[in-house]
Amino acid sequence: MVEILVLYYSRGGSVARLARQVARGVGEVPGATARVRTVPPVAPVTQSAAPPVPEDGAPYVEPRDLDECAGLLLGSPTRFGNMAAPLKHWLDGLGAQWASGTLVGRPAGVFTSTATQHGGQESTLLSMQVPLLHHGCLIVGIPYTEAALHRTRDGGTPYGASHVAGDSDDPQPSDDEAELARALGRRVAQIAVRLA
Repeated sequence: MVEILVLYYSRGGSVARLARQVARGVGEVPGATARVRTVPPVAPVTQSAAPPVPEDGAPYVEPRDLDECAGLLLGSPTRFGNMAAPLKHWLDGLGAQWASGTLVGRPAGVFTSTATQHGGQESTLLSMQVPLLHHGCLIVGIPYTEAALHRTRDGGTPYGASHVAGDSDDPQPSDDEAELARALGRRVAQIAVRLA
């Protein structure tokens, strides 16, 4: 059984819900299972350390999660067309894993959520792929053979899964967004199973 690490940061809940759909897609692949983790928040001034275990949701990621994964899916809300600081901070701390080649040859995909249709989804997804390329990951997107890419009026791109929360900040993915998130999870898991 190969494990796919579904790692995300979510502040309003949209990315967390998208992560659950991605993990469902991983679970649809025989021989694959999802390990869902999150990264702790960061702040410019730290008054106290983050608790060792979040109050709710996925546990915080640990170095062994990377060592043990056969594939990786990263999720973040968009911040001015880029990934959020907590995920970037975590990625910036992976010097030892980069030097040792921990992620070399492992399939990886990305997902995001924005408030608006043109809130930087694609640039955020691309910015998340850059460190994965430096780590030697095999970047996996969503091909146009996925019918939902043709009909979605919400999120979803060939660069990765996405969600548009809208003016009401609705964290629930639309049917097409959820379908595309599951498709991304399945694709990364299928490739990881083949490579294993």
